[in-house]
Amino acid sequence: MTSINKADVLLGLQWGDEGKGKIVDVLTPHYKMVARFQGGPNAGHTLVFEDKKFILHTIPSGIFHKGCLNVVGNGVVLDPFIISKELDQLKIPQEQLSESLFICGKAHLILPSHRLLDAAFEHRKGKLKIGSTLKGIGPAYTDKVARTGLRLADASMEDFPEKYKALKDEHFRLASSLDYNIDDLRLDGMDFAGYEKAWFEGLERLKSLPRIKSEVFVNEALDKGARVLAEGAQGTLLDIDFGSYPYVTSSNTITAGACIGLGLAPSRIGEVFGIFKAYCTRVGSGPFPTESHDAKGDILRDMGHEYGSTTGRPRRCGWLDLPALKYAVMINGVSRLIMTKADVLNTLPWIRVCTSYEIDGKQLDVYSSISGRENVKPVYREIKGWERSLEDVESFEQLPAGLLDYIVMIEEYTGVPVDIVSTGPDRKQTLFRRGSGILRRLTASYA
Repeated sequence: MTSINKADVLLGLQWGDEGKGKIVDVLTPHYKMVARFQGGPNAGHTLVFEDKKFILHTIPSGIFHKGCLNVVGNGVVLDPFIISKELDQLKIPQEQLSESLFICGKAHLILPSHRLLDAAFEHRKGKLKIGSTLKGIGPAYTDKVARTGLRLADASMEDFPEKYKALKDEHFRLASSLDYNIDDLRLDGMDFAGYEKAWFEGLERLKSLPRIKSEVFVNEALDKGARVLAEGAQGTLLDIDFGSYPYVTSSNTITAGACIGLGLAPSRIGEVFGIFKAYCTRVGSGPFPTESHDAKGDILRDMGHEYGSTTGRPRRCGWLDLPALKYAVMINGVSRLIMTKADVLNTLPWIRVCTSYEIDGKQLDVYSSISGRENVKPVYREIKGWERSLEDVESFEQLPAGLLDYIVMIEEYTGVPVDIVSTGPDRKQTLFRRGSGILRRLTASYA
């Protein structure tokens, strides 16, 4: 039987903000294509190189590498205004964009009125709000499932203005029924009319970029021997089906989402690279068993610069949750682990790690068993920290003994090797384990 070329998947294993953008940027030179498969501008992938910082919300993280094809798949939802603003900040010439950025016509549009609904729903929930980024993601996916949404390809049809107005009017009626005053709404500093005007200008720009059918484009690239990396957004524990529902995002953030959001058969999935922080963070509401409410949480937030790249909100911080990490490994079929922000723990003499949970006097070590449960107490193991800077460390094998012991503990618990450790935000602060599976994968020849 003839072997087939497979796409690798890279995704987050916690509640997002694991550092996916940086790692994709580091790995991109080994791939011909980077493809986003879900989410929208609620994502914020931060890249730092050559003393410059970039935050990508919708555009794939391979965009800065010439010769790499960047695909926005059918599973992504698009806000033309935000994408246009993002392109302005990147300052990439239009000619280069036309050769490197491809958007699936089946991707759904986030209308300005979707953002109106997002704000109205959160306002109505009061103290029970889920912590939405207010980017219109949920309402856009709702319309997609309800089969009333508009796709990018629809924008080129003659009846698009009528369809747009009909959907907008429906959104206004719904917002009105929620007693939400549209005059209170500000979208990127503009009132609704101003934002809508900028949105249509962005839509014209979006229509000028190459449009594809991602299921054909990506599979044909694989058939021709191209290396493809599918880039996830948010994190596994925010998955609409397997995350901490209802405090989740509106799409499938797990490996299976790459099949749905790009049009890949399960048999075309290769390696799965799972990224996790050396500790845990979460933005918005929802359960967080290992959240630290004392000074240690403040240290993690300050040392890790833990503020949302999309919202600017301070992130909740806490210790590494091993049962949750093992659950994410299982759900995604992770074959290689990547640890980020190890340097944030540099100054701590002792580090806590959750190894199980206690509920009503019973000890459990399965993350899904605590879903919807209250009074969950994490059971911690304390390990000695390394208490030294990692700035002079030039290889994985030179990492301090305390950090290497920390890595071994994680590998033994999850059953998956840690192949990469990130010791800072810059591209250069990335250490590959000698002879690791990721290195073998990246250097293997393709047919």
